[in-house]
Amino acid sequence: MKKQFLGIDIGSTTIKAVIMGHDGKVLHSIYQRTKPVASAKVTCFGRCGGCGMCNMGAVKKIIDDFLNSANFKLEDMTCTVVTGSQIVEDTSKFINYDFKVSEVSAHVAGAKHYYPNCKAILDVGGQDSKAMIYNEDMQMWTSKMSGICAAGTGAFLDSVAVKLGIPVEELAEKVNYDSELEFSSVCAVLSATSINKFKNRYPLGQVIGGACRAQARTIISGVGELLFNYEGDIIFQGGVAYNRAVAYYLKEITGNNIIIPEFHSVMGALGAAVLALEFSSIKNNLTTTDIKFEKDKFKSISIRAQHTRKEFFGKAKGPLVWRNLFFPTEILNAMGLKMLTLETYAALFARNSRKIKKYFDIAAYKGFSAETCSFLRVLEGAKLPKPDFAVSTSQPCQQGERIFHDLSRTYGFTDKFYSLPTPAYHDKNAVEIIAAGLEEAVDRMEKALDIKLEKSKLIEACEFSNQAQAITSKCNELRYNNPPLIRGGWAVYNSVLFSQLWGREELIAMQDQFYKDLLAQQEIIGDRVKIDDTHRILWLHLPPFYDTRVLDYIECECKAPIVFEETNFVNWEPLDVSDPYRSLARKLLTVGFLDPALRVNYIRENSILGKFNGCILYNHGFGRCSLADSAFVKHLREELKKVHLPLLLLDGDCMDQTIDPCSTFTKISAYVEALNEKKYGNIFGKISGA
Repeated sequence: MKKQFLGIDIGSTTIKAVIMGHDGKVLHSIYQRTKPVASAKVTCFGRCGGCGMCNMGAVKKIIDDFLNSANFKLEDMTCTVVTGSQIVEDTSKFINYDFKVSEVSAHVAGAKHYYPNCKAILDVGGQDSKAMIYNEDMQMWTSKMSGICAAGTGAFLDSVAVKLGIPVEELAEKVNYDSELEFSSVCAVLSATSINKFKNRYPLGQVIGGACRAQARTIISGVGELLFNYEGDIIFQGGVAYNRAVAYYLKEITGNNIIIPEFHSVMGALGAAVLALEFSSIKNNLTTTDIKFEKDKFKSISIRAQHTRKEFFGKAKGPLVWRNLFFPTEILNAMGLKMLTLETYAALFARNSRKIKKYFDIAAYKGFSAETCSFLRVLEGAKLPKPDFAVSTSQPCQQGERIFHDLSRTYGFTDKFYSLPTPAYHDKNAVEIIAAGLEEAVDRMEKALDIKLEKSKLIEACEFSNQAQAITSKCNELRYNNPPLIRGGWAVYNSVLFSQLWGREELIAMQDQFYKDLLAQQEIIGDRVKIDDTHRILWLHLPPFYDTRVLDYIECECKAPIVFEETNFVNWEPLDVSDPYRSLARKLLTVGFLDPALRVNYIRENSILGKFNGCILYNHGFGRCSLADSAFVKHLREELKKVHLPLLLLDGDCMDQTIDPCSTFTKISAYVEALNEKKYGNIFGKISGA
């Protein structure tokens, strides 16, 4: 009996499907634009896929008609694999499929089916652009997806065609390749505006030529970084590959040969069919390593939550001091001051969508647009308790420093605000500058608050910090040398690095309990799970505070445990109690994110110690944040390449979920599938006995 394999790709503007035979030949394919059902019912009668009165029902009808035209039914398929941005949780109610893969893996599989030696692929669809390249150093496929703008996608060409009044399919036929018209390639809206300005002043061919070149340039500016310095053929796939003019300009810009496959428009579905063939041959041998974690057994988590509520919402007596994340708490705790860490305070509101929306609205009224960091917009929109003094650091967040100065004017305490000068690089001069600044900060607080910092109290605070650091180092070593001992999605919120409790006994007790929790989990796991049985992911920067879905998806759905988090590093030398200010200066430079070169170095070194095989950087503010800007990312990627550790960059926002890109989960899936391919030899996971 012959076997057939079905691949389905449901994108933002089109649906594609391919039936493939057991010999890998395409038997039937479809490429069709989708559109909303004219009179869809709002209520559902539970006959999913039967009535066809909703959009998903209409999609199922397209698939059924496609199969019928080839004399097949869905039940005749040996295996069905789906992909695409419009595959959602409810899709399985309408289409019975065996597995879902990312568009990246599907397009790689499709390209390799016809070009087994290909090294670079460009896929441009209706919603996004993707570049894929085989990284020889990593021995795996890596990818980059476009951001939240539609300029480098098929949606842009659709808008061009509408404004010019011609079918999009006819654009390439009318191009004047000698056109020197230049259109904006910043975003789709600006590009369309440019076309409106020129369409009645220049011949049609010149306008289309300028638009197609702008499209090619925007594709490269969005995802071309991955292809930089690459020399060789690039396989050009997706609906936009219909436009030969875009391919012409891609060749002109990159200097590489652009190959358009015969089945370029359905290559995602074709790749899904290829993977369906592969999945059917191994699915009975796939196995997973599942480690059970019970949150109520981690007593340290509830202790930390209690301390957080007490620290930020308790009614402790004493002068209130605002601080940013980086000013040493040992000094403030030694002085017996009540602290309010502004960025942490903002993060505490993240899960209250009503308050966050209100704060963003108020900040917008004041003129703080989305270009301003969302943490800082919350602070500008919220009503903050007026402090008796405030301390901050000039690095690493210059935007934050300016906002804190603005808040000092708003709340009327400019004479009680001290900005600690913090050079961006670690050297002897930097240590002296910061140490002198810390002494000056203490002097100003003593005069403003009429409080004297006792030397013995500062020594005691430094000793407490050293004890807490020693225990935390033991926790980290335990996590480095064992299978996952705690869900990374829980541990990342510990953020011990940014705790207000450094310099107090409470942190010692808290970390001691955390160590006991880890030992208990280690005993529960026993010898059942080896350190190499799972992926080992390092998480950099902060998480999205308003939702844990991203972290849950990585660990629970994709089975890629986050075994450590950057915000729990404690890689500084023990504080010298005989020279506290210089010691605190060195600590600040070492782990305060102030020195990017030093930060990159300890990430690389700890990646080796922790035996990590993957690294994810949550890119708060889409690269505008000084803690994850383009220069840092470039340096980090270069250093991680030396230790063969692939970096996944997740653009997003820690506070504002309204500007999260829809590509996040696709990026995660593609990344973990690539890790699976490297570790297990296939994208689906571990094979028993292998």
